[in-house]
Amino acid sequence: MISDEDKERVRKETDFVALVSETVPLKQRGGEFWGCCPFHHEKSPSFKINPSTGLWHCFGCGKGGDVFDYICERENLSFPDAIRYLADRAGIELTEEHGSTHHGPKRNRLIDCLTEAQAFYALLLLRGKGKDCAAGRSYLAGRGFGSSVCRRWGLGFAPGHAQLVSHLSQKGFSAAEMIAADLAVERNNHLQDRFYDRVMFPIRDEGGRVIAFGGRVLTDAKPKYLNTKETAVFHKSKHMFAFDRAKETITAQRTAIVSEGYTDVIAMHEAGFTNAVAALGTSFSLDHVRTLSRFAHTIICLFDGDAAGQRAAERAVRYVTQTDADLRCVVLPNNLDPAEFLDTYGPDALREELGKSRPLIDFVFEHRLAGYDLTVPGQRVKALHELASILAPLKNSVLLDGYATRLADALGTNVAETRRAIQQAKPAEFETEIASHDQQVHVQQPSSRMRTFSLDERRQILVERELLASMAENLDAFRKYADRLGSFSWTDPVHETIAWAMLATPAGTTPREIITTVEAVVPKARQILAESQFPASSDDVKKRAAFLVDQVDLFSTKRRIRGIKARLQTSDQSQDAEKLFREATQLQRYVNELSERLSEGYE
Repeated sequence: MISDEDKERVRKETDFVALVSETVPLKQRGGEFWGCCPFHHEKSPSFKINPSTGLWHCFGCGKGGDVFDYICERENLSFPDAIRYLADRAGIELTEEHGSTHHGPKRNRLIDCLTEAQAFYALLLLRGKGKDCAAGRSYLAGRGFGSSVCRRWGLGFAPGHAQLVSHLSQKGFSAAEMIAADLAVERNNHLQDRFYDRVMFPIRDEGGRVIAFGGRVLTDAKPKYLNTKETAVFHKSKHMFAFDRAKETITAQRTAIVSEGYTDVIAMHEAGFTNAVAALGTSFSLDHVRTLSRFAHTIICLFDGDAAGQRAAERAVRYVTQTDADLRCVVLPNNLDPAEFLDTYGPDALREELGKSRPLIDFVFEHRLAGYDLTVPGQRVKALHELASILAPLKNSVLLDGYATRLADALGTNVAETRRAIQQAKPAEFETEIASHDQQVHVQQPSSRMRTFSLDERRQILVERELLASMAENLDAFRKYADRLGSFSWTDPVHETIAWAMLATPAGTTPREIITTVEAVVPKARQILAESQFPASSDDVKKRAAFLVDQVDLFSTKRRIRGIKARLQTSDQSQDAEKLFREATQLQRYVNELSERLSEGYE
């Protein structure tokens, strides 16, 4: 377990604005920073960070929290691993349960090691002597990648023979760090390069940092492509080749192109298709789909026309109902890959093919059914069972009836029997996919209780949260209003608890310390405080405090009046009714006073 002291050290040493700026551009508005949400596609900025409190919130998708919640969401990490991730970035050594330290090389050291390896590989490709380096240059030149392309993409060559191990050792990296980065392996009690006699393609994270490699062998050796194994900084089901380069165009065009190979993606980018990415290995995962769906309305799968491409398309069918994006598919003619197609026919022809993309389901149906003679009853039954297994993950989807009808029409079978076959089928088996999305810590979403409140109550909730957020940022300006805050009729008792927890802290307590204190009383306090919908004002803090207190007081008093009126309707005692009427009249005068003060402003 990570101590609270270490957790706060990490929080303090992390520049939250700089961290988020690695992914999306931010603009300052008053004391806050706003930008488009990194977790879903949007045109107008609805994502905000308050640096003084260390909280963020997106009013588009409802996600929010603190810096650890942000990293959990961005990197698909558990909460403890999010702390470790940021600790490594900040160079902080964590002391965990039983006094032991978190073992293993730090993430930032692994990235430094991988970055140095990339520079080493690139230098050998461009300037290395000998026939091996020349063979690497020749292979890339044959794909149309001259020296300028190689430099832009950081391509390299791995010679093997422990040359990288020797180089990294001279740079101060330990054997444990090289092994943890999957750059080296132990063979016969000697540390050896993991990659050798391969052209190297660096894989980068969303922020452009090298986190892994793909290596293409230049001989007939197997495997043809060798990728970095899963490490502390690299997970193939989450990361995509060239996503750091493609994200801006994907966002602008609302369309992402997913290909299967490194050279295909490079060729497409160089030809102007800068929204292209590649899944790593053979798996186009749900995490990939969800990441792309944050920025794209349409995802075009540009699979090869071979058996592997068919399996990739069938695997991707599982995700059709798990994304808001339109999953489509294109298979290039004559089984050409994108690089070959571009070389043969040019960019305009590829653009035309992409324009003819079809729904993924249509592609899967057509290619599967093409292998059967549907005039033969036995073949129809076999085709039904095979397609039912592919569609089985969608058995609980609202779209099941549509898929069953289309399949029944294609096979000439009964719709009800086809639907039943899909519901009873065992899902087709594909290679196991890491379901990291099931392990991540989910940030609290806006409460569904909001929908049960009246319009005035919903407005009061928003104002109360604005008040609480401002108190967290400038608490000393609100302390003189403690008595009034105690008399409010709050819409949510949790809000009242948060207010009193804040006021119980000593004068001079910093915003982050206040939030930490409040969180110990109300675990969901960070999420609530992050949901302020209005940018922090640059006006005088005292004026803002007076304004917000009066606003909440106004809503609170009106709420009390509504309660009194409800009691008047049920009161049978004239004496009680008269007392309630006098109370309501006094409160109405106070409402008028508050309204006048709010309309006139604060000098």
